[in-house]
Amino acid sequence: MNMAESRKKILINYAEALFGTLVLAAGINLFIVPIGLYNGGFVGIAQIIRTILIEHFELSFGNTDIAGIISFILNIPLFLLAYFKISKPFFIRTFICVLFQSICFTIVKIPSTPIIVDPLSACFIGGLVVGVGTGITLRAGASSGGVDIIGVFLTKKYHNFSVGKIAIIVNMFVYGTCLFLFDIEVVIYSVIYTLILSVVIDKVHLQNICMEVMIFTKTDMEKIQSYIRDELQRGSTSWSGIGGYTQENTNIIYAVISKYEYVDLKRHIHELDENAFVVCKEDVGVSGTFAKRI
Repeated sequence: MNMAESRKKILINYAEALFGTLVLAAGINLFIVPIGLYNGGFVGIAQIIRTILIEHFELSFGNTDIAGIISFILNIPLFLLAYFKISKPFFIRTFICVLFQSICFTIVKIPSTPIIVDPLSACFIGGLVVGVGTGITLRAGASSGGVDIIGVFLTKKYHNFSVGKIAIIVNMFVYGTCLFLFDIEVVIYSVIYTLILSVVIDKVHLQNICMEVMIFTKTDMEKIQSYIRDELQRGSTSWSGIGGYTQENTNIIYAVISKYEYVDLKRHIHELDENAFVVCKEDVGVSGTFAKRI
């Protein structure tokens, strides 16, 4: 990849990350906040603090949601974790996204009347929108801060973790606190929203999903293996076989990659051999030295 292509890819990643952040903020302010529900993680904590400031200290902020500003302040210690324990590019993108998120929370006005009145429907739509936004941000190599940073750190360290699962665990403590402050109905619907959100995150965040791939090709398998090795930085195993139907010699390549990497690999295989037969299986368990690249 030359310098121009590298810069173009970086700009695309930033654009995707910021777009995902905008979708996330819009989903929360348009569907979740108007019906009195609470997000999980650090945004949820920020929303609780905002509510306490408004209801107990009688501060007025109009239709402006200061939860984004509070969330940014709460994220400052986690920026250090992202910088020292994950990667500098991840830290830079995350810092920009969290800052942009704070701005989006401020400029996306909360409707005076809910767009969707039914709480359950709002949970599904809000969870879908916010989950897609968060997943896009993560897929672009950034995060919306808070639980996402913790989730990415633990996902890199432990194979059985995912960002969505970490969100569920952390949010159990957040909503446990909510039980003492709000009606149980608010907590129940907020939990339903968070569960939907977590599932959607893990579906959109393709780096979370491990895949095993078997490639059957009659072309030089070294070209495919070199792409897997040099571009994806993954290992592979190959052997020769005979087609049971055609009785022709064929080359077989086996590799384990992420679903995110599979998109590029599939495109490259098609360029080399449009008749290649590819078998893949999602969400496989992997142990050993397989590295998750968030």
